[in-house]
Amino acid sequence: MRSAEQPSRIPAAGERPDPLLGCTREELRRRTSAKWSAYPPDVLPLWVAEMDVPLAPAVVDAVQEALRLGDTGYPFGTEYAEALDAFARARWGWSFPADRTALVPDVMQGMVEILKLTTSPGDAVVVNSPVYTPIYQFCEHLGRKVLEAPLGPDRRIDFAALATAFADATSSGRTAAWFLCNPHNPTGTVHTGEELAEAAQLAEAHGVRVVADEIHAPLVLNGAHHTPYLSVPGAERGFSLLSASKAWNLAGLKAAVAVAGDDAADELARIPEEVSHGPSHVGVLAHTAALRYAGEWLDALLAGLDRSRRLLGDLLAAHLPAVGYRLPEATILAWLDCRALGLGDDPAAAFLDRGRVALTSGPAFGTGGEGRVRLNYATSPDILEEAVARMASVFRRA
Repeated sequence: MRSAEQPSRIPAAGERPDPLLGCTREELRRRTSAKWSAYPPDVLPLWVAEMDVPLAPAVVDAVQEALRLGDTGYPFGTEYAEALDAFARARWGWSFPADRTALVPDVMQGMVEILKLTTSPGDAVVVNSPVYTPIYQFCEHLGRKVLEAPLGPDRRIDFAALATAFADATSSGRTAAWFLCNPHNPTGTVHTGEELAEAAQLAEAHGVRVVADEIHAPLVLNGAHHTPYLSVPGAERGFSLLSASKAWNLAGLKAAVAVAGDDAADELARIPEEVSHGPSHVGVLAHTAALRYAGEWLDALLAGLDRSRRLLGDLLAAHLPAVGYRLPEATILAWLDCRALGLGDDPAAAFLDRGRVALTSGPAFGTGGEGRVRLNYATSPDILEEAVARMASVFRRA
């Protein structure tokens, strides 16, 4: 196994350095955010969606300049939305005006505010399980019930299940919403334009409002292409939530942008003004700098993530061939089917207790999560190799 303190790959001449090779374990252990702090030092953490990377220099410069100036007040203006629009035009061929946006604290709080505008207490929010776990908690806290339309065995939208869920959600004449993960967390599925257009028409036919979580959109990997939900026919009454937080590792610098479809701008404009006080002003500056000036850093990261997802596949094939693994098309997250290992509904418990590897428990993602775990592969090859070796040792002892 390689030394934990040495780069495992030397970039070729002219190649951008891989951010995943930029931190030693000693540096990572000094971090005080959740990933490296929630478990004892003998645990390798591959759970929460934080990346083991140094920040993009443009982001560091923006934050340092704000602190030097004492520019730490309340957020103001539309610079973030304008930077996001420029990024979306360049990367995805999609554009939107700043007057159809709202600044929100983060994607989940943005979801809450949009659901307040479009649904009432007791209404249903449809999700494609297994799905990002906080959705369940946020909807329950808001007084909305979650109605699952599980993904198909191919981890793609099951339109029959979606149609049934839409019909059930609106059967009593109630309003309903669909919280769409695009790309999907935890499976890494990238919905195609054709799938999104069909889903948009289905939602409109049932009167279901669509709220698209597109936080992982900048993290679509080689071989797939992100289609913004609001760019497809039939999405005019929908909403999208976007943020630079995942792609540039800025979860601790809170900020996100809500975007309304062409026919939903008046509703988005009703979000209370005080919601815009929730994002961090320094966060807005950091996210704006990332979108405008850290594109090359992102490209280097995407290349590193492509190598990392393939390395994970090789390691699993060599040491845990019974684990079901498909290359994720996007995100920094791998969805592993461990049902053949005989570790029960929650394999993450065994991997933690006996392998000292922290993964995210599959059952927490709802129907389809039993016997699965979510693994964050946005780390160095050395850590990934050691983590899979530890997981294999659990299987040998199981």
